[in-house]
Amino acid sequence: MFKRKNKQTNIYATIGPWEEMWIRLRKNRLAVVGLIVIVVLIIVAIFADFVAPFPFAQQDLNNTFAKPSSVHWFGTDNFGRDIFSRVVYGSRVSLRVGLISVGIALIVGGILGALAGYIGGLFDGIVMRIVDIMLAIPSMLLAIAIVSSLGGGLTNVMIAVGIGSIPQFARIMRASVLSLKEEQFIEASRALGLRNHAIIIRHILPNTLAPVIVQSTLGVASAILSAASLGFLGLGLEPPRPEWGAMLSDGRPYLRDFPHLTTFPGIAIMITILALNLLGDGLRDALDPKMKE
Repeated sequence: MFKRKNKQTNIYATIGPWEEMWIRLRKNRLAVVGLIVIVVLIIVAIFADFVAPFPFAQQDLNNTFAKPSSVHWFGTDNFGRDIFSRVVYGSRVSLRVGLISVGIALIVGGILGALAGYIGGLFDGIVMRIVDIMLAIPSMLLAIAIVSSLGGGLTNVMIAVGIGSIPQFARIMRASVLSLKEEQFIEASRALGLRNHAIIIRHILPNTLAPVIVQSTLGVASAILSAASLGFLGLGLEPPRPEWGAMLSDGRPYLRDFPHLTTFPGIAIMITILALNLLGDGLRDALDPKMKE
């Protein structure tokens, strides 16, 4: 249990669990670095219109394949479009796909996992067998199949990636609920006459936030990588809207002569995934009761 000393009264006061988590997270330097990178990326995505020096679709056919310079920091592509501007605008797409996809998986998988763990019996068996079937299919192949069926576009990519992530959230939520539903405070709630849905919402779900937050952070990284993979395969956004995976695919034919076309989108993907993984690992350690001093 963490305690904080009041400088005016010299009295130690017990702090809340979330403030304790933040204190422990700040001690993890790599997690703090990851958090700073993610915050910067979010700011860049929100203010992309002001950060990017050129419109993402502006072409200059007289200045194609330009190398990085003071005017075009990351150079230009085969249509003379500024790569830095396209990477900046591509951050919007990646973050949007990552957040909304994880939101879909969290809502659907979380509800199914919570109900399966709390109700148990036949319902639990049916839900878990469906989850097992989904887990038997590689998430990338499942996303490709869904996008191929629904067609390309940002909305379909988010749906496909979100569906592929449902099993992970369902299993995590079910495991958390199974470990909580036999606790004494849950038995006391039942004795007081609370209905099942009230017990789940008021008592069980708040106590499952720690593993869900960690999985959500890591899930965003996985979703961004899946979206980039779909874009690389030509199943993502329609051109000329920039997307990091599609930029890698577009620069692939010119990789030997003009490597900057693929280098900078690849670095953007790498830094984003690394930052999210570092933050996720830090949150896991900060929320793990076994790691508490």
